[in-house]
Amino acid sequence: MDNLRFIRDTMERAGSFTAVPGWGQVAIGVTALAAAWIAEFQASPLGWLVVWLVEGLVALAIGGFTLARKARRIDNALLTGPGRRFGLSFLPPMFVGGLLTFALYFAGFYHLIPATWLLLYGTGVITGGAFSVRIVPVMGLAFLVVGTAALFGPHTWGDTCLAIGFGGLHIVFGTIIARRYGG
Repeated sequence: MDNLRFIRDTMERAGSFTAVPGWGQVAIGVTALAAAWIAEFQASPLGWLVVWLVEGLVALAIGGFTLARKARRIDNALLTGPGRRFGLSFLPPMFVGGLLTFALYFAGFYHLIPATWLLLYGTGVITGGAFSVRIVPVMGLAFLVVGTAALFGPHTWGDTCLAIGFGGLHIVFGTIIARRYGG
């Protein structure tokens, strides 16, 4: 029995987390494009931030729902094995991004928020993607490229970089994931 348990645990650790929802990523990309358009017309940094925070909640709801649905459909556990490692690797950069958002906002460094979000999201996708299919870390690298452009480009690039990253990259990579890895 101990040998069987060891073999099962070893196989579970070696597996990939394949429940990343491609069509969910596409939906997140579409809502992010809408948020970028709405945020561009906000008169104040607070209005801009509220638009993007609402988008973050919408994306979280879409991502969580579609992730759970795909995991259930393909019988991929979310809280054990690769799913657990994916979450434990992905969530810390997201938490840090949340903390830095408020620190940057209250310090008056609004222009650094888009780069911070894109860079930390890319970092989370790369680290979580180490336990997923190959295309996921590649998506994370693409977010790092766009985040770097937001960091070193003119301040006016913020919404454009967010639209390219959270909108365009989610749509492109979500479509690839959906077609190659079953939705």
